[in-house]
Amino acid sequence: MPENWIDNLPAVRGKIVKNAELAPFTWFRVGGPADVIFLPEDEADLAAFLQKIDPAIPVTPIGVGSNLLVRDGGLDGVVVRLGRNFAQVEARGDNRIYAGAAALDANVAKVAAQNGIAGLEFYRGVPGTIGGALVMNAGCYGSETKDILVEAYALTRAGERITISNADMGYSYRHSEPENLIYVGALYQGTADSVEAVTERMEAITTRRETTQPIREKTGGSTFKNPEGHSAWKLVDEAGWRGKLFGGAKFSDLHSNFMINADNATAADLEGLGDTVRAEVKDRFGIDLHWEIKRIGRK
Repeated sequence: MPENWIDNLPAVRGKIVKNAELAPFTWFRVGGPADVIFLPEDEADLAAFLQKIDPAIPVTPIGVGSNLLVRDGGLDGVVVRLGRNFAQVEARGDNRIYAGAAALDANVAKVAAQNGIAGLEFYRGVPGTIGGALVMNAGCYGSETKDILVEAYALTRAGERITISNADMGYSYRHSEPENLIYVGALYQGTADSVEAVTERMEAITTRRETTQPIREKTGGSTFKNPEGHSAWKLVDEAGWRGKLFGGAKFSDLHSNFMINADNATAADLEGLGDTVRAEVKDRFGIDLHWEIKRIGRK
């Protein structure tokens, strides 16, 4: 990266914080600092920043950090975190919902329910924001983002606004194809139903999640993707890792595909636990577990 780049950042209307701790921005509450965090005022502010900043400087968007493990060494370059001006949710005609990338998935489900729009109920069970849901093809209980997305809106690293169709997202299980984008919003297609029926299904998802997942812990959601024909939590169980401490980290006693910061864990504890379990499952059962949690930064 260019020398003294931190002292020569473009002027912005939002907020720039240098040597900014990232742990408070993640659900695990671990990780080292970012060189810079940029909280843009709005899309125009973000686009102008991207257009002016040296292309050699890495730019990493994060949401609420629900599916993110930042390593203890911190993160090079600029972290972009979108705020309330990117969190709008509104019903549009033909049973469609527009959501900004910083909107909580659960809030998108709620607005859809209030407007009698079915199909987005599963977002009530997905932690995080729409930006992350677009990247990860987020889903639960048999539904995924690809099932309801019409198109996504993003800024390129050069600050150009583009529209990406569902087909061009290249979706597969917890994966999308486009890279080096910062999503700013999405348009979803639902179907008409009564407010009462949609709300009832959404509340059933809420109850199921609250009784089966450690949602009040310092966690990151599902740790591993489900291998084809298998459940990740069962493999973790069968390997003997439910509730077993690794430094300050462990897999939850309630749901053994949820890794938690149980006792002042470091990011190294959490990643080390995950990699140890992956190796043991591979050795014992011949099955590869792949991370669902995104791990970034310097070790």
